[in-house]
Amino acid sequence: MNPPDFIGPPIDDPDTFERLPDDLKAILERANGFTLLGGGLHLRGACLQPRWHALSAAWDGPEALHRLFHNIQPDDVPFAQDALGDQFILRAGRVHHLWGETGILEDLDLDLDGFMAQIEADPEAFLQLGPLELFEEDGDRLQPGQLLHVFPPLCTEQAETDGVHLKAVPAQECLRFLAQLAAQLHGLEDGTAIALNWTAPPEDGDA
Repeated sequence: MNPPDFIGPPIDDPDTFERLPDDLKAILERANGFTLLGGGLHLRGACLQPRWHALSAAWDGPEALHRLFHNIQPDDVPFAQDALGDQFILRAGRVHHLWGETGILEDLDLDLDGFMAQIEADPEAFLQLGPLELFEEDGDRLQPGQLLHVFPPLCTEQAETDGVHLKAVPAQECLRFLAQLAAQLHGLEDGTAIALNWTAPPEDGDA
């Protein structure tokens, strides 16, 4: 793969590390989490700081992903995310993809090795890097700890017809927005008309 943009600090959260499946432990023993492809993939680490990188924060913290998204269970391992805040979790050894905007959980029918192989083979398609590449066209780049806030949401017809606004925001701010959106969209049929009232996310560092 391409060289990482960020590598996590040494493992200093042994309690979290010992709960992990062996295949994920093997990755973190080589590099305790990382970001790749300009933030296109973020694989979390067994560390206490920074909190945006800590597996424990996403797994057990006050804003753990299972508290934000109804389709994630407390035992699911939220090991990675893409640039838009879509999540990848391990459930019974299989990788599942949580679509952040809708909260839909998709079984990818891959183990962790297969997941990493798919990224290495075709990262642009597998991680849907189009919005990130668009963001980078003017020389912008995601910094470690940031995700892309997209408005209007990509799941809407308006995004297809009018285009989207892209902004780098602190990762947890993006995840809060996605969780609120997914909760409001839950149960709606395709084609339902919705009204979106948007409050601009804070500037970097304000969250």
